[in-house]
Amino acid sequence: MRNVRVRVLRLTVTAFCIALNIVGSYLALLLRLPIYLDSIGTILAGALMGPWYGLAAAVGNGLISGVLTDVYSLYFLPVGAVTGLMAGLLFRKGILKGWKVIPGSLALTVPGTVLSASISAFLFGGVTSSGSSLLVQLFHHLGLNLVASAFAVQIVTDYADRLISVLLVLVLTACLSVNLKMRLKGVSRNGKI
Repeated sequence: MRNVRVRVLRLTVTAFCIALNIVGSYLALLLRLPIYLDSIGTILAGALMGPWYGLAAAVGNGLISGVLTDVYSLYFLPVGAVTGLMAGLLFRKGILKGWKVIPGSLALTVPGTVLSASISAFLFGGVTSSGSSLLVQLFHHLGLNLVASAFAVQIVTDYADRLISVLLVLVLTACLSVNLKMRLKGVSRNGKI
């Protein structure tokens, strides 16, 4: 019975994380921010429950957003999946805590940015729903190849986005009780659940 409760709790938290991603991305678009805020829930799921739940939150977000608001989200779904996996792994290793947040956020950012720049360049010619598409085209016309142009523009915005998201996740997780965090990891104070 306890295992069922833990699974229901994890499923509920994952659904909350998907909603957090959707609300974050909507706010970023509404306020015309140069960052995305669409991975806060993905990173939170990875931090609280591990890499596979980070991946699940990203996939859920990509599917829902892709169908309801921005078709580009479907194409960039692998970027969110990599971010969720990396967040879970980096939090598990303690790389996204304390002074390590700054280089740890870069480690979280680079794999997704490489993938995102490749998708942007090869599938869309560097033109997506992002406002940074103009800069990508400018760099490309100045002589940089398309993937390098997309990477050069995206690494700045992606890093800022991931750093802010990680900092928000650290604040959110600090507000949660130790008991809840342990239950999400499948551990009780007396051992395994």
